[in-house]
Amino acid sequence: MEKLYLRAFPLLVFLVLFPQLLQSQGYLSRQPPRPMVFTPHNRSDSDPQQVHISLAGKDHFRVSWVTDTEHSKSIVEYGEAPGKYNAEATGEHTSYKYFFYSSGEIHHVKIGPLKPSTTHFYRCGESGPEFSFRTPPSGFPIEFAVVGDLGQTEWTASTLAHVDSEDYDVFLLPGDLSYADFQQPLWDSFGRLVEPYATRRPWMVTEGNHEMEIFPIIHPQGFTAYNARWLMPYEESGSTSNLYYSFDVAGTHVIMLGSYADFDAKSSQYKWLEADLAQVDRKKTQWMVVLLHAPWYNTNTAHQGEGESMRKSMEELLYEARVDVVFSGHVHAYERFTRVYNNEENQCGPVYVTIGDGGNREGLALKFKNPVSPLSLYREASFGHGRLRIENETHAHWSWHRNNDSNSVVADQLWFESLSTSKACWPDVVDQGLSSSLKEEL
Repeated sequence: MEKLYLRAFPLLVFLVLFPQLLQSQGYLSRQPPRPMVFTPHNRSDSDPQQVHISLAGKDHFRVSWVTDTEHSKSIVEYGEAPGKYNAEATGEHTSYKYFFYSSGEIHHVKIGPLKPSTTHFYRCGESGPEFSFRTPPSGFPIEFAVVGDLGQTEWTASTLAHVDSEDYDVFLLPGDLSYADFQQPLWDSFGRLVEPYATRRPWMVTEGNHEMEIFPIIHPQGFTAYNARWLMPYEESGSTSNLYYSFDVAGTHVIMLGSYADFDAKSSQYKWLEADLAQVDRKKTQWMVVLLHAPWYNTNTAHQGEGESMRKSMEELLYEARVDVVFSGHVHAYERFTRVYNNEENQCGPVYVTIGDGGNREGLALKFKNPVSPLSLYREASFGHGRLRIENETHAHWSWHRNNDSNSVVADQLWFESLSTSKACWPDVVDQGLSSSLKEEL
């Protein structure tokens, strides 16, 4: 026993003195996954439920909700004072069947134009509760909350409460929303769980593997529930699929890519991305942000190489466009890389961040590869959320907040500069005389 103690003593001292080193490598045991949170329906069949909003083109929003009766109207009344609606918009509704499940009526109504930085009050279907939301600002600063692999567990509820404890403008989710996984009532439960948050700020999402819900032969078409419930502005951004799209907000161009749509050079997504990047004027849109599900860079042992084919196909497009940061999910941990291109540090490449730690039911991905890659600057297997605050045309602040139950702790953060004004990354800008104002900034 004494010999065992003597052998173990140096390790115990190391654990006491340097816990943060092991923590960042994912060696310490983590809190296990927690029980699912099923949110019941407690309104009438005609009242709106699962209400959420999303950006839908310049100065417009889309309001989406579900009713359990097919006779409800797809109408949104809205205005700038509580209970006083001076505008009204009519939209569309749809529904779907999945084996023995039949969805309620899913309504989508586009409203606007709306003034920036303004609180709007609205009611869906001429009945039910009144909701309100604030439109994003027209310029900097703007703040994005970023959460991946959300699910609907007690960890999820804790993470959402932490996000809500501080103000932000837009919620970004890089895939894996409800973790319904064929159990369609869990889509309804998820919609009700996030409603208190998704009615007050726009939620912009892209698909993950848990949204596929493909059943060979019987249900070969994927993303049925996701596409019906979470309609994003793909048509407004020239895309032909709800699985990939883009939007502009306050000097920032955000691109949501589809890890589970075709992405080779002949695909519709690739051609759309080329055209989308080409139309961005970096003199007017100083920041470019990309979200996708399966990470292109990953030193966790989970899901190794699953984003590699997409990286080989599309990475050069993002690099040439000088995308500033790429967020992904899928791996249930947090990891931040330096600026990277083609597996090497590159000052003109994006910062890559994996943030698949929202609170999913599968638990955390605890094991990272060793030795640590010099490209990986911080990694930790904990639940949490991130915040990207773009202060101005040149500088942004990123922070990752570890979920510690009753509070969240800033565990990783950095300031970084937009590539749009980098002399090293745009060597021909000054010579070609593209912009006198940009010359002055450079």
